[in-house]
Amino acid sequence: MAVGPTTRRRQLGADLRRLRELKGLTLEEAGARVGISKATLSRYETKEGTVKWPSVDALCREYGATEEERAALVELAKGAKIQGWWRSLADPIPESMNLMLTLEDEVVREDHYACMYIPGLLQTRAYAEAVHQASEVQCEAREVQHMVDIRMKRQELLDRQEPPHIWCVIDEAALRRQVGGREVMRKQLEHLLAMTQRPHITVQVLPFACGAHAAAVGSFAVLRGQTPALDVVYVDLLGGGLFMEKPQELERYRLAFEYLSAQALDFEASTDLIDRVSKES
Repeated sequence: MAVGPTTRRRQLGADLRRLRELKGLTLEEAGARVGISKATLSRYETKEGTVKWPSVDALCREYGATEEERAALVELAKGAKIQGWWRSLADPIPESMNLMLTLEDEVVREDHYACMYIPGLLQTRAYAEAVHQASEVQCEAREVQHMVDIRMKRQELLDRQEPPHIWCVIDEAALRRQVGGREVMRKQLEHLLAMTQRPHITVQVLPFACGAHAAAVGSFAVLRGQTPALDVVYVDLLGGGLFMEKPQELERYRLAFEYLSAQALDFEASTDLIDRVSKES
């Protein structure tokens, strides 16, 4: 999996902070030694805004980083400006979706809990259209199609030579909700079954019979980077989404997903249930 600009930026911030703390310097002290403000260095470490690679180079020398560490961080700083495919889209996209696309372009694994709809990466076009038409009632048809096109483009990551592992726990309610009508739903479930045959896609169903569970509040996704420090949680909200990356937040949602996976049907029983619901549609 290639390392994208957001991963580079986040890794750079974490490494700069680690080196500074090992040196025993405050933000103000470190910034003064290389001629940048405390606020600027704080932005560098908290992964906000752009970075200047000469400043990163100077910081590494001041921190006593090895030549290998310095070269690696300077390279991260230079690569943090690379833009993803979605930046060239003619029509704007919501900021939360912009961040989702940026992160998703760089993950090695995604853990999804879906209580309302089939996860976006596994949706058919017709199903996605029905979802957007229902949730974006004030949008024009052209805007709805724009968002559906983006969703379909997102799915291309599943066809990469080294795609991320997608693990979905889907509530039985999402299988039985007639989104777009019987025919659209039947084809969606058939598509979901086909996707479960891919080695990098795991689907489990959380049946009604399991009762109360660890994520009754709503859908979420844990976007996993190359190290746990790069993980991010995305929580669905009305009109957008919320991203969280504090350690305690990440741990809460990682643990919730583990519990959900343990409560859900195993892979064989899950595909059997999807097949049965598909034939009932």
